[in-house]
Amino acid sequence: MILNNNYIKEPRITLVGAGPGDAELITLKGIKALQTADVVLYDALVNEELLELAPSACVKVYVGKRSGDHSFPQDNINQLMVDYALNYGHVVRLKGGDPFVFGRGHEELEFAAKYNIPTQVVPGISSSIGVPGLQGIPVTHRGLSESFWVITGTTTAGRISADIYQAAKSNATVVILMGLHKLTEIAELFKAEGKGALPAAVIQSGTTADEKVAVGTVDTIAALVTEKGLASPALIVFGEVVALHPQYKLVKEVYDVVTAG
Repeated sequence: MILNNNYIKEPRITLVGAGPGDAELITLKGIKALQTADVVLYDALVNEELLELAPSACVKVYVGKRSGDHSFPQDNINQLMVDYALNYGHVVRLKGGDPFVFGRGHEELEFAAKYNIPTQVVPGISSSIGVPGLQGIPVTHRGLSESFWVITGTTTAGRISADIYQAAKSNATVVILMGLHKLTEIAELFKAEGKGALPAAVIQSGTTADEKVAVGTVDTIAALVTEKGLASPALIVFGEVVALHPQYKLVKEVYDVVTAG
């Protein structure tokens, strides 16, 4: 508990999911949390327009991490979060997507609990669902997909996640985050299961002005990504549901002509 401007502020922390990029995709509850923040710790993939929702006197601290760039180690972020709460009051930990989908949100809650700091979680729209959906790709669809996997592209050791090997054997939609640099290797896993013709898509910077998309098949997706110049951050979608994307019919016609020739 601290005394600030003649009134007492209780330390507290709110983990807020900022959504996949478009500032308008944050929840109303997330906006309310930002409006009462004394400090905002925000990640690299957070739309900085959201910082304008916080009070003008609010301290705003960038603690961004991207795939392959961990310039702010998680331990440092945990300690900053607690220190600011103890010294300023309400800390909003603003995280891209949803705090619990590859956001290490629970690790931050556990660290705050060591200091008996009250915490709250405000879920956000995960890019794994929201980004494909806004491209016209549902992760489930009657007759095409009864379930979906959401998998990290690589482990902390830099290897392809073992779950991708299992997912490639299933009929489920497979959404892979942080895996673009391993796309060729990942596609080979699906080819090994006889799924070279399976529809596939890569979506860069989904829901933002920098959004780009490549739609093809397992056999062609890596070449299409190179041709279109897609880069991280991006997610990969494998599954029959990708055939529902408006571009897929044209891509399929081209693929059929090439393979027939």
